[in-house]
Amino acid sequence: MLYPSIDEMMNKVDSKYSLVVAAARRARQLREGSHSELKSPRAHKQVGVALEEIYKDYITVTRVDDKTSE
Repeated sequence: MLYPSIDEMMNKVDSKYSLVVAAARRARQLREGSHSELKSPRAHKQVGVALEEIYKDYITVTRVDDKTSE
């Protein structure tokens, strides 16, 4: 079984696309040297650590509306 499961992760974001984008951005930050606040992550790879951070609310995903008013 995968941890955290996609069903549990969908409570943290509004869509699977948002989850993928947020996890990829955070994984890139981790790869470039940023440190995780997790004490002992279950994952060994950056994407897994990023997903754990989102699941445990160390990282929050907020929706940004690109629409500009005229």
